[in-house]
Amino acid sequence: MKFLIDNWFYIMAALLSGGMLAWPRLQASATGGTLTTSAAVLRINREKGVVIDVSEPAEFEQEHVAGARNVPFGQLEGHKQLPSNKALPLVVVCPSGARAGKAAALLRKAGYENAQALTGGTRAWREAQLPVERKGA
Repeated sequence: MKFLIDNWFYIMAALLSGGMLAWPRLQASATGGTLTTSAAVLRINREKGVVIDVSEPAEFEQEHVAGARNVPFGQLEGHKQLPSNKALPLVVVCPSGARAGKAAALLRKAGYENAQALTGGTRAWREAQLPVERKGA
């Protein structure tokens, strides 16, 4: 007991730093998580993941992940471009990643349990020098 009293500051610092390290993982598991570009590539290649781009058609036409299907955010429910097999992993993308997170949550509620958003969106994909399709290219 004397040890705890004498070293309370160090014990609190250790608990606080451990909590700060665990917080992002706990938060990601609560929200269904997001994917880094490398994790998304693995999901696409190894698990036959489908890339769903929730950008508006004009944004999609300007630039999108190569091979992505365009399903605008406002038309997610029952869109014909969504796979009929709800067990397939989905990589949800938008230009910045903001809409993709919301869309992934909506898709999980609709039964696509393996829907995850790409962190940083199309911008992060392009910066990782992964293939994109552009207007006029």
